[in-house]
Amino acid sequence: MKKNPIKELQKQGQSLWLDNVNRALITSGALQRLIDEGLTGLTSNPTIFEKAIGESADYDGDIRRLVSERKEVSEIIDALTIKDIQMAADLFRPIYERTNGADGFVSIELNPALAHQTVATIAAAKALHPRLDRPNVMIKVPATEAGIPAIEALTAEGISINITLLFSLERYEQVASAYIAGIKSRLQQGRPVASIRSVASVFVSRIDTAVDRLLEAHIQEAGIEAERAAFKALLGKAGIANSKMIYQKFKEIFQGPDFLELQKQGVSLQRVLWGSTGTKNPNYPDLLYVEALIGQETINTVPPATLAAFKDHGKVRPSLEENLGEARETLQKLSAIGIHLRRMTHDIQEEGVKSFSESFEKLFARLAEKRRNMLAKKIA
Repeated sequence: MKKNPIKELQKQGQSLWLDNVNRALITSGALQRLIDEGLTGLTSNPTIFEKAIGESADYDGDIRRLVSERKEVSEIIDALTIKDIQMAADLFRPIYERTNGADGFVSIELNPALAHQTVATIAAAKALHPRLDRPNVMIKVPATEAGIPAIEALTAEGISINITLLFSLERYEQVASAYIAGIKSRLQQGRPVASIRSVASVFVSRIDTAVDRLLEAHIQEAGIEAERAAFKALLGKAGIANSKMIYQKFKEIFQGPDFLELQKQGVSLQRVLWGSTGTKNPNYPDLLYVEALIGQETINTVPPATLAAFKDHGKVRPSLEENLGEARETLQKLSAIGIHLRRMTHDIQEEGVKSFSESFEKLFARLAEKRRNMLAKKIA
């Protein structure tokens, strides 16, 4: 009998989450079937909700009711997304209970317009948290400069945070430090920490998309074949190399003596989550960012197509700490030709914020139009 690759992944200390949500997925039983196969969590973002709500009629009944209650567009968006997240969280709740709160989480993102506003991010998360009313929901906060102090403050408030749009090793260290500082602040106040969880979501394929663009320019400009071959050998390597270095830093921080002292007080480590793991370049293997990043205390959140591919032909081995020397060398070679990830990641992050903002605005516009049409029909 064929082994279930999702269950095999769990044996290697990695959880598989789905990077998708919509009403039909929940109500049809499809999500529960995936849970039965071993899926242990779910992530969402504004692009996912824009597609789910904007491109289907599944929400029209709820929208009609909310419009009849004279709700504004922003209130309608909140109501629809919160309902989906609550329904999904209820399906994952048995996993959350079984793992003593270590897994079984669902994540929801704040309005991306707040990405560069610390105070507004804190206020929005604190307002959203009681409305979600589920212990196994994480609120997503981007790893922007403004997001870092918000992560610390919200962790100190006892809110579980999924830090998103994280790209560089340097920013990862800041994210881990913010989580630990928030936890320490809470401990100093004598407040409980046992239920607080956090994940640091490192985006992988978006780095390759940006780096490969620069490498292709180098390939075009290269004068000799040997030079071209050297540049080509670096294509599709940066995202995984960067992730491997971040994982080494994760181990240094969360397996070090300082954090072990915190663990004795009931503090949970902040797991690393690999995001953006669908292959964007059709020339690359469909499971490139899944099979190369398997390791202890990690999560991989995958889009539906990648999940289907992994269930069909996924190969599982503890790959995350393989070829670390090669990963370091890859990053050194990129630096040597002027491709510095540390400098690039600000722009990549800004592209991510912009993309999510555009999705949110598109969803807002679609719902505004639906609301106008429904109100016009009522008046007519």
